[in-house]
Amino acid sequence: MEIEEAIEDALESLDVVLVFPSESNPPSVLDAYGGEVLYVGDGDVDLPLYLEDYVDRVRFGVEGALENEHVEAGDVVLCLDEVFDSGYDTVSRVEVTDSMKSGVYELLMNSRAEAEVIRDVLDLSIELGKKGQKGEPIGALFVVGDAGKVMESSRELSYNPFEKSHVHVGDPIVQVMLKEFSRLDGAFVISDSGKIVSAYRYLEGDAEGIEIPKGLGTRHMAAASISKETNAVSVVLSESDNMVRVFKAGDLVLEIDPEEY
Repeated sequence: MEIEEAIEDALESLDVVLVFPSESNPPSVLDAYGGEVLYVGDGDVDLPLYLEDYVDRVRFGVEGALENEHVEAGDVVLCLDEVFDSGYDTVSRVEVTDSMKSGVYELLMNSRAEAEVIRDVLDLSIELGKKGQKGEPIGALFVVGDAGKVMESSRELSYNPFEKSHVHVGDPIVQVMLKEFSRLDGAFVISDSGKIVSAYRYLEGDAEGIEIPKGLGTRHMAAASISKETNAVSVVLSESDNMVRVFKAGDLVLEIDPEEY
């Protein structure tokens, strides 16, 4: 079946069409479609970063449409994309659910640090949550963005191995190092652009007025406090329940179960 025919069949009983970035022109069959067509990454629904994986693009595109109130739970969305570098060639029908509004899209779109950097830290934390350290669960804390102010609001617990380096959190070799260092006390401080500024930092943010869910400990309190005192985002991997939690402006804004993500 030609892609035009596949799209025409998929347009039945539809609420919105999401067209994803491509250098190709959208199929002409959309010209006759009377419903709403939104262009993802091109003004209608912004993408916080380009995602290589097709499923990730669809997830973020739909979540962006939800965040911007273009769609709502129960809507049926057609996602049209170019996956194989041969023009628009992939069609997916997605029924929107409330669970698709995970909070990741809003976090990446509206944080001071670059979206790619936050995504790298989330991916690293999720991987640590799945594998642990030598098979054992571990806890870790990454403070991302506004590094100068974070450094002023913290003190070193030990020698900083990154003091004179210019390494990036997204570098696979660096991530191996971070996994090894994560079993030791203290927070990692990462700049807006992804440079690892420090490890082993004791955070001294003011906890007054901070409320965190019951059962969470001092690492989470420190993460929430520093995110309130600065424009940083704090990403915490909990050793006790293996959940990844994100704090922004003192609030818990995101919870991810590594085994389900």
